[in-house]
Amino acid sequence: MSQAGKNLKYLRKLRGWTQEEFATRLGIKRSLLGAYEEERAEPRIEVLELVGDIFKLTLDDLLLKDLGDTKGNYLSKRRAQKMAAGTAEIQFVPVKAAAGYLAGYADPEFIDELNTFTLPMLSPGSYRAFEIIGDSMAPTASGSVIVCEKVDEIDDLRNNNTYIVVTRNEGIVYKRVMKSNRTKNKLTLISDNASYQPYTINSEDVLELWKAAYIMGKANQQQRWDVNQLASMVNTLQEQVSTMKKKMN
Repeated sequence: MSQAGKNLKYLRKLRGWTQEEFATRLGIKRSLLGAYEEERAEPRIEVLELVGDIFKLTLDDLLLKDLGDTKGNYLSKRRAQKMAAGTAEIQFVPVKAAAGYLAGYADPEFIDELNTFTLPMLSPGSYRAFEIIGDSMAPTASGSVIVCEKVDEIDDLRNNNTYIVVTRNEGIVYKRVMKSNRTKNKLTLISDNASYQPYTINSEDVLELWKAAYIMGKANQQQRWDVNQLASMVNTLQEQVSTMKKKMN
């Protein structure tokens, strides 16, 4: 008996997609995907070929293997494929996956199913890329992708550097970070856009820290500033940082 319907359901849930989202990717109606998953209809070959392209699986894998029972083998295969390039692998967290990331950041299966890419200039390490929205870090444009390296301990933070900060209450934010010399359990997050005021969070609320290494943005979409705007922004930032240092010391 074909395992295709059961495998479609397993793979969809592994990515955290709704039936509507998966059906859209496959170019079919949600009701038809439901029929496939409930084994009321057999998936067409062209649909299975598309699923195979998405998940790097063969038709034999989809038709003959129960991937739910052999998920260790499936995930091991995916890891081996990703490591074959021999360069640092970067998982990509788009804005639309931010909510899922907060729930699944510590789940190896969730992380394994994130899309990945590599950059030749990176040394071996633990990297992740986050898409950001909004203008709080202008002139870094909304929609930019921040490529980051993992910071294991808050003590390793360097004041006034930029980080992706993953927290329980604030979600995923891209900010400059300042540590307090007096209060060890507080971090101050500062925007490059002086229109946004700095704010403080508890260090115990931090789930992950990623130090920004590279910024990737679309060509011709970087926000433009005139000289007066830049001068005003720099002055305001210097004043904010100076004030923060005085409070921390």
